[in-house]
Amino acid sequence: MSDRRHPHGATGGGPRARSGAVGRRRPRTGTEPATAQSALGLRLLLSAVFLPLFLAGAAYFGVWAADAGPGDIPGRGGLVVLAVVCLAFALLAASDLLVVARRLRRERAGTVPH
Repeated sequence: MSDRRHPHGATGGGPRARSGAVGRRRPRTGTEPATAQSALGLRLLLSAVFLPLFLAGAAYFGVWAADAGPGDIPGRGGLVVLAVVCLAFALLAASDLLVVARRLRRERAGTVPH
């Protein structure tokens, strides 16, 4: 199939500066895994906000499950599952908070692991 803009399969010179809907900010160098950076400030903020929320949710659903009677809706089992899920997310947020704090400390000290 022939394209009118590029006859005979010619695609134009050089690599594209932008790729996809969003595009790349910098050209690929081949060292991305070694030089990749994460938005540590945003991760720190999100972990700091959601850790207490998930802990409060786990406590709330745990107390609600303890007070649930045999015929109550939602039942005790569903409330326990919600409490465990909130606790798992709280543990995930706490571990991310520790990892991000360690990385920020390492960046501020100027040491980067190899």
